[in-house]
Amino acid sequence: MAFMSRFYRTGSRSPSRRTHEDPTSHPILSVFELERLLYTGKTACNHADEVWPGLYLGDQDIAANRRELTRLCITHILNASHSKWRGGAEYYEGTGICYLGIEAHDSPTFDMSPYFYPAADFIHQALIESRGGILVHCAVGVSRSATLVLAYLMIRHHLTLVEAIKTVKDHRGIIPNRGFLRQLVALDNSLRLKRRA
Repeated sequence: MAFMSRFYRTGSRSPSRRTHEDPTSHPILSVFELERLLYTGKTACNHADEVWPGLYLGDQDIAANRRELTRLCITHILNASHSKWRGGAEYYEGTGICYLGIEAHDSPTFDMSPYFYPAADFIHQALIESRGGILVHCAVGVSRSATLVLAYLMIRHHLTLVEAIKTVKDHRGIIPNRGFLRQLVALDNSLRLKRRA
């Protein structure tokens, strides 16, 4: 269990904004170590879980359930599995929901990194503009959408990758594929360098 002692652990069981510690005090982990971390703790998922105040991570079933979206006060949807063959923005016409679709593939060779900053901006705007919430989803809600949520927490809330994973994992089981994890490690490294400059 020496491995687990490397990680910052929070006792919080409900989403909360945490004050950020010195990013240099948290280790940069390999993809293998990140996968080990991802397989610990909460592994269960609901159709949608609130992983940060007002930010829900979920699957395509919840995205198609207008009644449940209304109950959760969802005003924005970021779909990381957008397809021209399935409902997109037109599905939400008349609901007042603002939609952004990203046609990402859950493949280790797919480059998700060009979407990190646009997705983070969309999520951030949704949370500061509305009194509702935002649903970020893909097919199952554990890889593509989870990757974008982790990037958001790193970019907009200055969490390290380990901190972002721990924050989300307290509320939902996630497992971004290895390619996405490598891209998140690269983002983590570049953000650390910016903070030091």
